[in-house]
Amino acid sequence: LLEVLLDKFPYYVLSWKDANGKLAMDYLVTNWTGENKILLQLALESWMYSRLDRWCAKSWRPVMIPLVNTLLAEDDKDRRMAVFIE
Repeated sequence: LLEVLLDKFPYYVLSWKDANGKLAMDYLVTNWTGENKILLQLALESWMYSRLDRWCAKSWRPVMIPLVNTLLAEDDKDRRMAVFIE
């Protein structure tokens, strides 16, 4: 379902804040579970990688892949959030 929503809605929807002032991505990054890790991976791949490809910015992909992999491998919440913000 998330993959379908990411395909149907523009990427900037992920930058909208809710009533608590949080982004959808904030919830995925801070509430770290195995399921959320998978959802975050899907969201980042759809949101970031496909957008880079569509913008003909494929040269950025090798730069972004290690950052995404670092974020997904990070168990410390504060460090994970720092990588996400970067």
